[in-house]
Amino acid sequence: MKRNMRWLELTLAALLAWTSVTVARASDATPRASATGATPPTSAGQELPKEKMTKLGLYVTAKEAYEQWLADPSKVKILDVRTTEEYLFVGHPPMAWNVPAYLQVYEWDPKGNWFPMKPNPEFESRAKELFAPEDTILVTCRSGGRSALAVDRLAAAGFKNVYNIVDGFEGDSIEEPGSLFVGLRQKNGWKNSGIPWTYEVDPGRVVVPKSR
Repeated sequence: MKRNMRWLELTLAALLAWTSVTVARASDATPRASATGATPPTSAGQELPKEKMTKLGLYVTAKEAYEQWLADPSKVKILDVRTTEEYLFVGHPPMAWNVPAYLQVYEWDPKGNWFPMKPNPEFESRAKELFAPEDTILVTCRSGGRSALAVDRLAAAGFKNVYNIVDGFEGDSIEEPGSLFVGLRQKNGWKNSGIPWTYEVDPGRVVVPKSR
């Protein structure tokens, strides 16, 4: 009887120790917000892809961006840097300004096998017309790549509080083999996060480039 009790005590102790280690590891793997409110450059414990990182090092997810805007819409601005066509026809955050950072080139590039893009030379000047230097600007594109480049351009133009929305508007592609949605952008992003988006357009928020 004593031997059985001793065995039970040891088993319970081992179980408690295993549980403590497991909880600690799970806690360490969870990305934490920084003091500025931005998430660190990690996603599920992994570093962000290099193309989504910025010189300012300020990052939020789409859902976090929406929550920040709700908390202070007078100071927090959502900037959509996709092309005007994407903003109009794919949808957009209802409060977002659209100032394209890059413009679509309608000449096929056989080497790159795509229709390339070129920088919008008006991007920085138009941003300065819309935003104050002290504004917090949360920048989105399709999935976080162009917006990272746009953040760096805004930083070079003197803006300090500029965050990259790392999952963008459409989100990342589903890569799981066997899924019916492989290659489709339904993994995260503003459009897939249960937060408001729209096709309706406020023309006052769309800054159409003068030169294309």
